[in-house]
Amino acid sequence: MAPGASVRGGGTDHHVGDVTSAPDGGADESVRAVTSVPVDGADESVRPVTSVPGGGTDHHVGDVTSAPVGGTAGPVGSGSRAGRARAEGPLLLGVRHHGPGSARAVRAALDDRRPAAVLIEGPPEADGLVELAADQAMRPPVALLAHAVDDPGRSAFWPFAAFSPEWVAIRWALAHGAAVRFIDLPAAHTLAATDPTWGDGDEELHPELRIDPVAELADAAGYDDPERWWEDVIELRGATASADPTAPFAALAEAMGSLRETHGHGGHARDLVREAHMRLRLRAARKEFGDDDVAVVCGAWHVPALARKTTATADRALLKGLPKVKTGMTWVPWTHRRLARRSGYGAGIDAPGWYEHLFAVLDRPVERWMTKVAGLLRAEDRLVSPAHVIESVRLAETLAAMRGRPLAGLGETTDAVRAVMCDGSDVPLDLVRDRLVVGDILGEVPADAPAVPLQRDLDRLQRGLRLKPEAVEREVGLDLRKENDAARSRLLHRLRLLSVGWGEPVAGRGSTGTFRESWRLRWEPELHVRVAEAGVWGTTVASAATARAESRALEATSLADVTSLAEQCLLAGLGEALPVVMTALADRAALDTDVGHLAQALPALARSLRYGDVRATDTAALAEVAAGLAERIRVGLPPACTGLDADAAVDMRGHLDAVHTALALLPDNAGLTDRWARALRGLAGRDSVPGVIRGRAARLLLDEGRLDEDEAARLMGLALSPATPPADAAAWIEGFVGGASGGGMLLVHDERLLALVDAWLTGVTGEAFIDVLPLLRRTFSAYETGVRRTLGELVARGPSAATARPQAGTPGFAVHLDEERADAVLPVLRMLLGVDDLVGAGT
Repeated sequence: MAPGASVRGGGTDHHVGDVTSAPDGGADESVRAVTSVPVDGADESVRPVTSVPGGGTDHHVGDVTSAPVGGTAGPVGSGSRAGRARAEGPLLLGVRHHGPGSARAVRAALDDRRPAAVLIEGPPEADGLVELAADQAMRPPVALLAHAVDDPGRSAFWPFAAFSPEWVAIRWALAHGAAVRFIDLPAAHTLAATDPTWGDGDEELHPELRIDPVAELADAAGYDDPERWWEDVIELRGATASADPTAPFAALAEAMGSLRETHGHGGHARDLVREAHMRLRLRAARKEFGDDDVAVVCGAWHVPALARKTTATADRALLKGLPKVKTGMTWVPWTHRRLARRSGYGAGIDAPGWYEHLFAVLDRPVERWMTKVAGLLRAEDRLVSPAHVIESVRLAETLAAMRGRPLAGLGETTDAVRAVMCDGSDVPLDLVRDRLVVGDILGEVPADAPAVPLQRDLDRLQRGLRLKPEAVEREVGLDLRKENDAARSRLLHRLRLLSVGWGEPVAGRGSTGTFRESWRLRWEPELHVRVAEAGVWGTTVASAATARAESRALEATSLADVTSLAEQCLLAGLGEALPVVMTALADRAALDTDVGHLAQALPALARSLRYGDVRATDTAALAEVAAGLAERIRVGLPPACTGLDADAAVDMRGHLDAVHTALALLPDNAGLTDRWARALRGLAGRDSVPGVIRGRAARLLLDEGRLDEDEAARLMGLALSPATPPADAAAWIEGFVGGASGGGMLLVHDERLLALVDAWLTGVTGEAFIDVLPLLRRTFSAYETGVRRTLGELVARGPSAATARPQAGTPGFAVHLDEERADAVLPVLRMLLGVDDLVGAGT
């Protein structure tokens, strides 16, 4: 098993229906399969089975009335089960993991047999944790988490839902005073599966050799959909009080026995080792509690192997020499959405929300499901009435009857919802699938469940800050001026530093000030593994984040990495880590002479200084480093901008913008910005500098008021003169007015500049125009639609005439007011302001 992978007992959970079906390769025995099995003690007989013909013989499983496998001679019972003979041997209950029908059948069988011990397919290390399942604070879905103590990233999960047969068996045993033991291969061996000596051999190289037992049985019964067959046979069957509750398990065990006789381990070689360990644990339980007082709940695929007669010596030989690691085990919350993924115990189920509904609602499940769907759609402002619900139920039941199903299943209800409530659209239906069919339920575990110290500290902080982990993705806005929100921000930034991705910062919709933050939060079960991994750095979130930051500072190889880390430390409030980070920053800055690297590092430092103001952090040392970095960039900028190709020039233009913005954030920057302006003026007038950088330098100076409009027009005229190659002129235009930096509005309001661009463009030859067209398209395509339309109108009326206009007045505006055009807006103003006494411009 790869580190961090989620597995169920050795990396593959060979319960019913988790692998791909494939032929056995020439076996001519027929595959017998049950086409209808009663659940919860249903008294209907098992219908004859259509089998795969083999060797000219057509075998069938007839009306199954036999008792459970495992040496049982007949029906079991005592007390209320008068008239039944006491069974011999353990009760073997083969199930499909996460199946509500199997869960109900298990509960009925346990109520009937009342064993003294219940054995569960799961890691034996969890025996000491099973009592927590009875705690009132334990709410499924939950999972057992095992991880290697020395490498927490090597982990495995064993999830349980409320409708999981194993969970039902555990809760039944705890409620009735029965012992609960886990009998699968220990997690110590499972987590060591990354060892090359512990693999599945050919089955890992040829997964197509694995069979899907449910698919085999469904095919033998004439079904083309294994899930539909299982629903018809198990999940949608009712119950009556007079039936033998063990009959379904006997019938399913017989069918699985036929499959095992035909296919052997079915491509699951590791199952042989797992089943050997299960038999050893079963023998020990039979010796302790007696043959008749033991029940086993496991995947139906394993039942024939547990019933098979073998020696303890042979089973121990299979387990001899297995690799093992030291492991830790605990309970963690799980989610329905995680159950729907194809990993972990159960290999994924498509509809956990639907299965939970079937398990919890015994009376009118289809009607109640349609009511839930209607409530969800109404909450989303869809027009759904009670009549829609009634018609949806009728349609679903009609479809089930037409398709020969005992009850409307998920397919029928989905088709009915699409047709009646969603008007044939899949858009609202996707919402139903996401919210109800799958769902966002997050389980809970007791506070006293074993956990690493870091997890306990995180739980304490979450409760104290009222920041509850939820499976539903949500956005949270934080006002850093409030103490609780500031603490929340520090916690989320510290967790990001520890690679615990509970939250991701997003652009806020409201204020863009530094006192606002927006986060998108979503808790995933795998984050418990991330917390366990981060536990090596400390026992509290603060100490672990500090140690991790210091380690990253010492390991960083680039200046940008260290400056980003310094920003993270300030955001996370890790003042104790800053000395180490600042030392590393000073060392890297002293050694790095690349202006591009220095320019990449400065913006993060400037942002850190700004964040420090909001969080009341002492950033004096950081300001000193940032100022020194800015001076080195200023000095090295002119030679760094010489001899660049087109791509490097575009990158340097980006650095120029970033540094210019960062300088405005530095404290006491008056002298520095003056020196920076002189450096920009030198770039703007140097012919050896690429046009895109010269144009950008001129634009930055113009925006800062350090370059007047006449000088800007002169520089543009020189750049667009006939002696300048068209490609260089186009690059200058891109630097001066390109991108989303407001260059379009500049041309709109200063028609002299627009006239220069227009005159140059009309003078470009046809051949040269083809060469500069990509640059021009890139420049002007970044403008907003309204800006492009206005520029087109100006060009259409002849902006070149603007060069002869008087220089008095505001650039881009006429000298005298156009009173007629001004009066045209008065009706709209009166309507907006609700007044009638507005006077015109000429009165």
